[in-house]
Amino acid sequence: MATPCPHLVPALEAIGAGAYVVDAQGRIVAANRRAEDLLGRPVDDLLGQDAHDLLHRGPQGQQMPTTQCGMRQAFHAGSPAQGDDEHFERADGSLLSVSWMIAPYAVGDRRTGTLVVFHSRGQAPGAGPRPQQGARTLTAFDRLALLAETTTRLTSTFDVEEALHRLVGLVLPRLADWAVVDLITERDEVWRTAVVQAVGDTLVHHADLEGPMPPVPEQSMMPLSKALRGVASALAGPDTYQGTPDSGITAEQHRLFETTGIHSAAIAPIRSTRDVLGALTLGRAGSQDAFTVANLPLLEDIARRAGLALDNARLYQRQRKVAETMQNHLLPQMPHVPGLQMTARYLPAPDASQVGGDWYDAFALPDGATALAVGDVVGHDLEAAAGMAQLRNMLRAYAWSQEQPPSRIVECLDEAIMPITDVTMATLVLARVARTRDGHWQLSWTNAGHPPPLLITRDGLAHYLTGGHGLLLGTGARAPRPDATLLLPPGSTLVLYTDGLVEKPGDTIDDGLNRLRQHAAALAHRPLPSFTDQLLHRVRPPGLDDVALLTLRTPERERTDAIPPRGA
Repeated sequence: MATPCPHLVPALEAIGAGAYVVDAQGRIVAANRRAEDLLGRPVDDLLGQDAHDLLHRGPQGQQMPTTQCGMRQAFHAGSPAQGDDEHFERADGSLLSVSWMIAPYAVGDRRTGTLVVFHSRGQAPGAGPRPQQGARTLTAFDRLALLAETTTRLTSTFDVEEALHRLVGLVLPRLADWAVVDLITERDEVWRTAVVQAVGDTLVHHADLEGPMPPVPEQSMMPLSKALRGVASALAGPDTYQGTPDSGITAEQHRLFETTGIHSAAIAPIRSTRDVLGALTLGRAGSQDAFTVANLPLLEDIARRAGLALDNARLYQRQRKVAETMQNHLLPQMPHVPGLQMTARYLPAPDASQVGGDWYDAFALPDGATALAVGDVVGHDLEAAAGMAQLRNMLRAYAWSQEQPPSRIVECLDEAIMPITDVTMATLVLARVARTRDGHWQLSWTNAGHPPPLLITRDGLAHYLTGGHGLLLGTGARAPRPDATLLLPPGSTLVLYTDGLVEKPGDTIDDGLNRLRQHAAALAHRPLPSFTDQLLHRVRPPGLDDVALLTLRTPERERTDAIPPRGA
């Protein structure tokens, strides 16, 4: 049985986040009231319990093996660590999403335990408001915990707006009543991106004080101007801006102090390793004590971490834009085929590192048929986008020059992949659709390891076309590939797609395929563009991959006029 350590409680109560200490066996020996509030468990119910067994859970609430628990592994290693997007189980069975840090901690009598500090990533039901602390009351450990939390929370997102939202939430109301973020854009323009006030535990945005700012003056010695040039951090107050303004930025600062009632401010540059990105201003109004020079090192550390996170987010978004632009320029326009409707969509992944591998194509063939293709190159980002372009162009060349069934064209493509392209492996469906002599539309296809096409009749009957299935490209195997052929019913809809549409974390591929079939059948009566958009909206999971989608619809009635032989 773990021995409670009540002498640790005063130190834990000074921490502005949930905190508990475990002994060498991982059993809780002390906890603060904030941990009690966040977890919905009285301290007495925590003491003596194995922290991992009691609290640690997977994202669906499942018990987590110790081998899969990053916190437990760090605990056994006996070294400081931090993490994000973990889950604790509260007393009522609900999950609390947390960021955490752990470090070795002396528990007395020459015994060493482990301190766990955690912060809710979203206000838990029943959790109390964050204690309002001024920087003057922060202990050395409080500052360490705040900086660790800042690093964890800011580096776990690549979205600039989300990073700023988290930054403001970290400093308000813990350090100040107001937070102001001024960013320098990639065009060297200054933009007052956030002006936020803490009213109790609620953060209020003041959009009327946000917006474009005058340019940064090169010689001004005013605090914000110096910070935006990366010169130094500084303190400021209303008196700082009482005189004749030396620049437009100084005039805007005068308006800020006058409007907000800030009586004391601390301003620090937001720097990356390469450049100055902006400035962070913390302001105090009301009865809070004024900032002092002793508060600046903490603010500078926070701003430095914010700079690294914002720089990474900007690089990420720039990379994503390049990959998206390249992919969109490489994907083709749909050809006009009398009697057929065709629509295509491409949606990039939420994660830029996943953009680039999925593609579609449609083009006319010399014999009057239309080729359809959809595929996925193994790998991601610009390398995958380049490989996709190679693969698509080779496929077009083979399909145009060889009047062969789809299987033979894909066999030729597979033989050429390794010696000619940078593609290691890929999947695709290649199909040709042509009008028969009696006016029907016939589909022939081969499938190289790709999810099967889906066919929906105008009456809402949906089934997958599982024929023509063979190995994916790039395996080195030279087995013959099969073809499959089908007459498309009048008014039917054919759906070709990539696996990003049906793969969802935590679900099986069969779950995704069933979901796609169910929604496609329900949308069968929609016009084809609406069908395609709604299918994406309803089915696409919040997954990790991009999606290419190609849909085709045959006319409601077959033509009865005969088609003369080619060359007649």
